[in-house]
Amino acid sequence: MFTGTSSIMKNIIITGFVICCLLQACKNPAKTMAASPSTLSPVFNHMALYVVNLKMSINFYHGILGLDTVPEPFKDGKHAWFSLGHPYTLHVIEGADEKKSYFRSNHFCLSVPSLEAFTKVLEKNKVAYVNTKGEINAVTIRPDGVKQIYFQDPDGYWIEMNDEKL
Repeated sequence: MFTGTSSIMKNIIITGFVICCLLQACKNPAKTMAASPSTLSPVFNHMALYVVNLKMSINFYHGILGLDTVPEPFKDGKHAWFSLGHPYTLHVIEGADEKKSYFRSNHFCLSVPSLEAFTKVLEKNKVAYVNTKGEINAVTIRPDGVKQIYFQDPDGYWIEMNDEKL
């Protein structure tokens, strides 16, 4: 059915399954941990991105996306940490040799109260976004009414932004 791309599709499906499992475990980490204190019950803690230029990434994640910074314990000038809503964090680590190319299906997702207001911020900062069909500066409206877009950070990592009320 997917000749030539079956390996890629398989990886996308497996990645999606793993992310769904992690998100289910993250809905209430305290409950997950309390349910079986004598067994290992991993819960999501943070996500790390390896970047070429830390200052550009800080400008993007803090200056454009508006993520709050959190204390960075290493204090070595190669790390920046951002809050993704307590207790979750995004770690950005400088040291990548070059920007890479990623599939849009490999992304992380954030939500905002108003996608319309957020797209104006992206447009003001000349950050292109696409809908699920890949149409530039267009918004997808899912069957459940949630609006969503995809865009890339300075290193090519894909981010979905939507207005889902969690």
